[in-house]
Amino acid sequence: MDTEGTYDARGTGAERVPRPAGPPPAAPPPPTYAPQPRRPAADGPGVEEWLRTPRPVREPGVWRYGHVPRPPEKPEGVSDRSLLVGVLISLLSGLLLWSLWRNGYIPYRLVPLKLFTPGDWWYAGTFGGPRTIEGADALTVYEAVLFGLLVYGCGRLGNWSEIFRRHVAGRGQPFLGLATAAGGALAELLVWKDAVPLVRPVLILVASVAGGEIYQSQTVVNVIYALIALGVLWPFARLGRWRELAAARRGRAAAVPDAPAGPPDAPTPEQWPELREAGMRDAAEALTAEVRTGRMNDVDVARLRHAWSVGRGHPERLAALTEAVLRTGGAAALHPSGARDLARRTVRHDLLTGQVRIGSCTDDPHNPYARRGSGVALEPALLGTSLLAVGPPGAGKSARLVRPVVESLALQALAGRAAVLAVGGAGGELGPDDAFDVVVRIGDPASVHDFDLYGGTTDPDEAAGVLAEGLVGDVTHLDSRRAATVLAQLLGPYRAVHGHFPGVPALRELLDGDTAAIDALREALGAGGHQSMLRELEARTRQKGGAGDPGPVLADRIALLDRPAFAPFFATGDQARSFSLRSLEHLPLRVRIDLPERAHAEASRLLTRLVLAQFTAVTAARTDRSLFVCLVLDDATHTVTAETVRGIRRLRSVNAGALLTLRTVDDVPEGLHTALLGAVGCCMAFSGVTTWDGKRFAEVWGKEWVETREVAQHAVFADQPFTRALHGLRKLVTGKAVTRDAVTVRRVERERWSASELAYQVPPGHAVLSVTTVEGEHAPPLLVTLDG
Repeated sequence: MDTEGTYDARGTGAERVPRPAGPPPAAPPPPTYAPQPRRPAADGPGVEEWLRTPRPVREPGVWRYGHVPRPPEKPEGVSDRSLLVGVLISLLSGLLLWSLWRNGYIPYRLVPLKLFTPGDWWYAGTFGGPRTIEGADALTVYEAVLFGLLVYGCGRLGNWSEIFRRHVAGRGQPFLGLATAAGGALAELLVWKDAVPLVRPVLILVASVAGGEIYQSQTVVNVIYALIALGVLWPFARLGRWRELAAARRGRAAAVPDAPAGPPDAPTPEQWPELREAGMRDAAEALTAEVRTGRMNDVDVARLRHAWSVGRGHPERLAALTEAVLRTGGAAALHPSGARDLARRTVRHDLLTGQVRIGSCTDDPHNPYARRGSGVALEPALLGTSLLAVGPPGAGKSARLVRPVVESLALQALAGRAAVLAVGGAGGELGPDDAFDVVVRIGDPASVHDFDLYGGTTDPDEAAGVLAEGLVGDVTHLDSRRAATVLAQLLGPYRAVHGHFPGVPALRELLDGDTAAIDALREALGAGGHQSMLRELEARTRQKGGAGDPGPVLADRIALLDRPAFAPFFATGDQARSFSLRSLEHLPLRVRIDLPERAHAEASRLLTRLVLAQFTAVTAARTDRSLFVCLVLDDATHTVTAETVRGIRRLRSVNAGALLTLRTVDDVPEGLHTALLGAVGCCMAFSGVTTWDGKRFAEVWGKEWVETREVAQHAVFADQPFTRALHGLRKLVTGKAVTRDAVTVRRVERERWSASELAYQVPPGHAVLSVTTVEGEHAPPLLVTLDG
């Protein structure tokens, strides 16, 4: 299969990919140029739009694709009810004052006006009205000024501006324009009906400045009336932004860019600027045409970008990649399987950032204001610190966490950036068979591949250490190092004679101390001249049956795999068709292992421990760590041991990670609770956890400083008889004594999430998630609704 050398590495080849026994299959035809349109997802945008969508750098765990930051938090304001009551009271108060003014019930109302006007304009006395036309005109202007001050004062006291911003301007266009247009029409009606004193005062002021002769021209009068009408509408036009609305309707609204525009000839993301800068314009033009015509999907883009980044340090690979792009377009540098996408996606993915969206932050006081409503995503930078998820059965661990993560890693494997090993029960929710390159069904005769108990190593000591961890790593009273020594004393001599490690039946016989098997192995070692291995076997023979001998425990555990259902499996030698985890060292494989949990629960747990031990050993020994490798255990019950906890802690430094799910933390030995929670960088507590589990998560997430507000009510004692009477009347009406509130505000240190909150306040379909990147950046625990 033509990969243009993208996935080649030193010491690896096609033989590293496990193949079934028998004649090799026919070579597949070379990948053809697929002209059909392709999209990033079934319901997603086109590739061109997908590439142009901004992905701002945000805090860990934020879904970056198209992320829009939340507006800054506004201080808590007045409630809508209080605003409406204030507007109503101020309006009624203004109408009452204006009615009293117009009917002359306010004393000394003309005194300020008489102080600044000639006395012969007024009748004598304090309450005397205008005596001349000039006095009447002055009174008209005076009333208009007072009316304006009254409207302004009522507007300020009733907070009319706030209710306008909240319920009119806050709804945006076109509601804002229509509401202000209706207000302007009502204002025009009141003005021209003389309900609002505006027209006559304006005419009087114009006549006083320009003379009364100006009104002899009907044209001048019409102009003045038009100016008055426009003056009434002007504030409503400003508030309603009519000019912007009209320009938008005409299609001439000026678009203000969010960021400074680049040079006119700056290439856009779909034009592959990195290739153009490197002088590969022909390849860039070919890929640009592929994107714009819809013949590429997001996996193709991510795969070619990764191939370009890898090939920059290898000129021969870069030349082969360029030639393949010119020949096959978006089908260049294909995954070894030849697949360009998964048959079905269940969640949203963004392969440019490597993220998979699993949910969104709820609008909860526990979540920071800026994170409420934002998407929550996982990516290799977070999974590289490993993730531990705890929740009861039915909480959604498999469907809402494990399946999306496995699907994301499978897509990244198709892009050549990751390898995934998913382990779960047979018939689980890890994904369909066509989404994986290798499917190992242990206990199923139809399985194409077996499982290598020794992890593909040829070193007896290394094989013994990993196998001992899987067999007796959960036995607290047995030292796994002594068990590894016993196994090494048998595996080394057997391999020296037969050239491979023993199968399960032969290993069980040796551990049981079968005389015929031991004698046959001894004779073969002596005949072959393997004196050092003969001494190992003799040492095992002497130690057999002694105090603390781990041999019987090892024999009992290996007997769990020596069952008729597993007879075709775990074979060694030339006829073996075993899958080895060593294949994950350099190849972006998608592997799934199905365990017979229902029929052979204890054997399944043993194999899960063995897989975890092999995974930590293989990833730690990798020389090329450019490929992210992740292990997903759908159920890690009775799997974690002291040695694997140390191995999980080392994963982040070797570009690898693990996702473990548990029904309860008590499925791990009590002595490892603290070590396991400290080894993983991401923790997830699903709804339904117990208070015991919640206590452990609360300790991991620590405390924070919060501001508390305490209100104490104190009785009010009155000294005056009238006040006591009022208090007695109030108590008679309300049935409560008169009190006053004493408010105390202070800062205290409180748990981010308490055990009770985790047990009883996390709704179904939600989880509390905290994440940490491999660089050490972390995010606080967030309440997430799992709607990915």
